[in-house]
Amino acid sequence: MNLLTQPHYWERACDELAAADPVLATLIAAYPGFTLQSRDDALQTLARSIVGQQISVKAADAVWGRFYGLLGGIDSGRILAQSPEALRGCGLSARKVEYLRDLASHHQAGRLNPDDWADWDDEAVIVELTSIRGIGRWSAEMFLIFYLLRPDVLPLDDIGLLRAVALHYHDGERLARKTVRELAMRWAPWRTVATWYLWRSLDPVPVEY
Repeated sequence: MNLLTQPHYWERACDELAAADPVLATLIAAYPGFTLQSRDDALQTLARSIVGQQISVKAADAVWGRFYGLLGGIDSGRILAQSPEALRGCGLSARKVEYLRDLASHHQAGRLNPDDWADWDDEAVIVELTSIRGIGRWSAEMFLIFYLLRPDVLPLDDIGLLRAVALHYHDGERLARKTVRELAMRWAPWRTVATWYLWRSLDPVPVEY
């Protein structure tokens, strides 16, 4: 699957964030040539977000590699054709196997229609996605960022974001989500871009969902 081009707003967002926040100015300068990119595959984006729930990026990459290799490509029929035991052999928990199979059933039945969501606001998309078993707010926010390329998403349940904010803004001490939300007001309307660069400060290899 081909990667899409960078979001049309990226350069403007970087300029405005660098002007508003010296920490982000440093991070943006440190990672030239990298941008958020999206795979034009809603099922893959959601499946990868399920795999990545509550584990590190490194661990998620390892599990995803085994999962992808087992299937030979992400397809709802291929997911459903595998036994739960085979899927668990990739390193998935029993709960994540249930979620992935439910997502595949949802997709195969034609109940996943992201083209219909293009004009919806972020919260409406989150409500729609979280009606699918196993898709919580964090996974829905990953979909907003990595599939719909929405510019102003702040995933406050993301461990990496909270770690990076603590590292760069509070001498390593974790801040309450409310405090992070208030801090991030200076990044609006480009909180997706700020989040992406803060992720880069922890893992220079850009994650792709």
